[in-house]
Amino acid sequence: MFDSFLFMGLPYIALVVCVAGSIYRFRSHRYSYSALSSQFLESKNLRWGSIPWHIGLLVLLLIHLLPFIMPTAWSRLVSGKTALVVVEAIGFASAILALVGLLVLFFRRLINPYIQAVTSKMDLVILVLFLGQIVLGLITAATVRWGSQWATGTTTPYLWSLLTFKPDISYIVDMPAVVKAHIAGAWLIVLLIPFSRLVHIFSLPLEYLFRRPQQVIWNTPRFAEVIASDVPAVESRRLFLKGVTGMAAGGTLLSAGVLEKTVGFYRGPELTTEEKAAQLEENLKRLEMTAEEKKFELERLRNDYILVASLAELNDKVGKYFIDYQMRPALAFINPDGLPLLISAKCTHLGCTVQADMSDEGKILCPCHVSWFDVKTGAPNAGSPAASPLPILGWVVMDSENNIVASKEPGKPPTGAVLPELAKSCSVYIAREHSQA
Repeated sequence: MFDSFLFMGLPYIALVVCVAGSIYRFRSHRYSYSALSSQFLESKNLRWGSIPWHIGLLVLLLIHLLPFIMPTAWSRLVSGKTALVVVEAIGFASAILALVGLLVLFFRRLINPYIQAVTSKMDLVILVLFLGQIVLGLITAATVRWGSQWATGTTTPYLWSLLTFKPDISYIVDMPAVVKAHIAGAWLIVLLIPFSRLVHIFSLPLEYLFRRPQQVIWNTPRFAEVIASDVPAVESRRLFLKGVTGMAAGGTLLSAGVLEKTVGFYRGPELTTEEKAAQLEENLKRLEMTAEEKKFELERLRNDYILVASLAELNDKVGKYFIDYQMRPALAFINPDGLPLLISAKCTHLGCTVQADMSDEGKILCPCHVSWFDVKTGAPNAGSPAASPLPILGWVVMDSENNIVASKEPGKPPTGAVLPELAKSCSVYIAREHSQA
């Protein structure tokens, strides 16, 4: 219930309040629709805080936004280890940069009496929320590694489900508490935008791009030095034109270089005949894997029972992998009583496949983020990232004539028995009726 409110109710409330509140504030308090700059009151610390804060924040927003806008291209980008490490390093460095800048801005508002006079309680609330968000993001990056890779399979479909008005919180309800707090904190900040100076993000001064030119004269010591040096106006204009021309030329060369690299990145390198053959072979393997997967789906659509293994194949220490009716990995073991034990192999944390080897304590391991699960109950180890148990699956044991001699429904004790002399001729199946229970 609480998860439904945080990740289903709060997002829609935040978006509605943000849009409606921002429009109302613009119509009723138009002159408050800005950041209320305090640069004239104090500029030195503002420079050291504002610049790193905005640079770090913009990079972080870009890294968070790209997986949502272009998930397929982003997944391809971070599929390589080098690119993944570079993206994670840039994100971590940007978070540190933003944190340092935000701390400077925070203490600036606390220690400067002039800034204190124009600081509201909402300003401090927003600063604290942003500090918390960055700290939670850093903790997430350190404890739940490679977020830029698993985000396309968790937070991205969750956000798209909200955007299409088909909210599905199953993508994130089993994630670690720090990730869920980070997501909820983002929605809380969106909710408070109309009531804080953050509303200035909607007031971009686009009219400055089209207004008539203005001459601005600064009464500063630097300007007095220029006047005293008696530099002719023509020379000043000539220097200005040289500077503009140099900047334009440098910008053009830089843009050409960046464009070339960007086009080259998406076009890819020129491949030799051997490399093209290897790439074609890899694509063929993927097509074969897709075709094999479709065969599994077709088999499960047409058959009420799917063979797992013969009862004699099952081991009490090493599980046998199979695919259930939902096309998810699962493991089959044999119990000391001679009956099978089937358990899901899809980790309830982030969906990794757990290992087949059972420990001496009767547990199996998810290697992605080290979660141990009890094979008999499916319960995760205390303190592990996974919060929910692995589902125990139902099964059916049939003899050589396809007669059911024993079965087990999910959540219920087994019925029937397998005689030792018939065990070698019996096979284990999963049933469609159990998957729909």
